[in-house]
Amino acid sequence: MLDFRMEKLAQTLVRYSCRLKRGEKILIEAIDIPDEMVALMIRAAADAGGVPLVTTKHNRVLRELYRHGSEESMKLAAASERLRMEKVQAYVGLRGSHNINELADVPQEKIKLYQTHWLSPVHFEVRVPKTKWVVLRWPSPSMAQQAKMSTDKFEDFYFSVCCLDYGKMAKAMDPLQELMEKTDQVQIVAPGTDLKFSIKGIAAVKCSGLRNIPDGEIFTAPIKDSVHGTIRYNTRSLYLGTEFSDIAFTFKKGKIVKAAGNPQDRVDAILDSDAGARYLGEFAIGVNPYVTRPMLDTLFDEKIAGSVHVTPGSCYDEASNGNKSQVHWDLVLIQTPEWGGGELYFDGKLVRKDGRFVPKALQRLNPENLM
Repeated sequence: MLDFRMEKLAQTLVRYSCRLKRGEKILIEAIDIPDEMVALMIRAAADAGGVPLVTTKHNRVLRELYRHGSEESMKLAAASERLRMEKVQAYVGLRGSHNINELADVPQEKIKLYQTHWLSPVHFEVRVPKTKWVVLRWPSPSMAQQAKMSTDKFEDFYFSVCCLDYGKMAKAMDPLQELMEKTDQVQIVAPGTDLKFSIKGIAAVKCSGLRNIPDGEIFTAPIKDSVHGTIRYNTRSLYLGTEFSDIAFTFKKGKIVKAAGNPQDRVDAILDSDAGARYLGEFAIGVNPYVTRPMLDTLFDEKIAGSVHVTPGSCYDEASNGNKSQVHWDLVLIQTPEWGGGELYFDGKLVRKDGRFVPKALQRLNPENLM
């Protein structure tokens, strides 16, 4: 059955997020997504004058491709998908899952083959830098279970988050973007955390519905060798099919020199993926007022109002610090009182305390002003 909120979301993705123009080609990649939503996406693209191209995938099938894949098969898949990606001007990734742990038993060496020979050539080398792209998760009973909600309540939450007024959010972000681009030193303080680094001269990028849905963050990148101190993340992470918890890193001259987390062997394997995996590629501030607690889904958790995420691995071209890696592991620290509180300082001045912005110019980003 069609839900009017699905139609509204499809229009938002095509017209606002992708800014699709007449004659432009758009790739709609749907993984475990209801056919009704894919059909609405096609209609929305056609109504905008675009040329829709669709591919559907399933995580159970992808699991087998990864588990039994070779370097040759990964390169073959990448060659065909890269060619297709190079032919389009826009991309929407609709990513659902009947089981969030479907990829948990894929061996790490197979995941590395996928990252190196399939994921990176298609998405990091073409889709991210060369298309107008947006990615979103799709609500499912599995996600509701993650969020510890009923299915109906989670769907209400999902559409509230995804269909908020992103134009209003974008305007409220302007003062923070301007401040970040004037800032040199950043300090993050929280229980178990005292981390310092410089962001001087690196662009700050607003994320207000043009790349991810749900959205609500401003990101930049630390100068690669400027990071020192310790950070202890207080949320779990689901990355490449494995659930992680109790992650803490210690940095010296930008490099992670000590890492702890569960499972430790998987943490170590990710950080040993390549030379860039032990350096940071992103620092971001979350501001989405409807996302208030983690649900083991990065696209939601990194947008939590009152959070930051500090990311080992590759930087984005829009805010480059020169670090390149097949890894981009968004890990979230929440600084609201119920999560232990904390402070964020720019050049020694308090910018946010216990998850709330302090300077008057930034207070429009506090949750009650964005709803």
